[in-house]
Amino acid sequence: MEGARLSMPVLAALVFTLASAPIVRAQDYPVRSVTIIVPFAAGGSTDVLAHLIAPKLGQRLGKPFVIENRPGDGTVSAAALAKAMPDGHTLMQATSSTLAMNVTIYKNLPYDPDTEIVPVALICSMPFALVVNPSLRVSNVADLIKLAKERPLSYGSAGRGAFHHLAAELFSTSVGVKMTHLPYKGSAPAVNALVAGHIQVLFTDLAPSLQLIRTGKLRALGLTTAERVAAAPEIPPLAEVGVPGYDAAAWSMLIAPAKTPKSILTKLNVEVNAIVNTAELKQKLVDRGLNPIGRGSLDELQSFVKAEVARWRKVVQEAGLAESE
Repeated sequence: MEGARLSMPVLAALVFTLASAPIVRAQDYPVRSVTIIVPFAAGGSTDVLAHLIAPKLGQRLGKPFVIENRPGDGTVSAAALAKAMPDGHTLMQATSSTLAMNVTIYKNLPYDPDTEIVPVALICSMPFALVVNPSLRVSNVADLIKLAKERPLSYGSAGRGAFHHLAAELFSTSVGVKMTHLPYKGSAPAVNALVAGHIQVLFTDLAPSLQLIRTGKLRALGLTTAERVAAAPEIPPLAEVGVPGYDAAAWSMLIAPAKTPKSILTKLNVEVNAIVNTAELKQKLVDRGLNPIGRGSLDELQSFVKAEVARWRKVVQEAGLAESE
């Protein structure tokens, strides 16, 4: 019938759409190397995790998993991931800031964490430590609070909206002090700034700072979690040393573009969980001050992220950090 014919422009558009759509099947995936974006500079916990997980995935799935560091606050990297081909060949090693914190701070993100990005696998939680430069002459949390009320202090972070940032703001509002925020492009640069004396205070993930704490180049005052960690049992929880009720940890999750076929997402979820639950990787994570998780279905991870958004939205609102425009 004449009415059933397609015009040439419509037909061309249809052919282009079909040709560009992802057709990789789970049983064939991956068909080439896979890029894992790390949205921070090398040396921080996120980068360390990616380098632990990537070679194991490559061994199990038969293609290289390549790390690509893109230092920044994570928003640009997340936007790039959201626009990548949804075929499982571009992933991102994300932190809680990507999915749960940035959305509570920024009014106009360059990506939509609800519709453009999906969780793949929850790898671990990251207890943070409150550390200071030894020259600050404070030996405990009470000293720090007293000093912060007497003179201006500055604290660093891995970027606005990163866990370092919100952990410090949660601390400040809990104890009634105000400190100046200086963001850096990752944990390692922030730690370096603290060692050099450019900032006085930092909430840091343990991986890039444990050795500096042990050698006396940094002084640890407390942990953000209610429980101590095996890698540094000598550091007490903040809740025990002057900040009642303080209990928070960042987390690291592999994420993908939202339209990635569920069969591929499920395959990655199963493989990453299996890797995290090996005795070898568990020990490596624990040694770096991280708490292995390696569990949760795709649907369970979606629910987990929603709960974390609600949790951190309250912190952002109380600290007055949300953008108004």
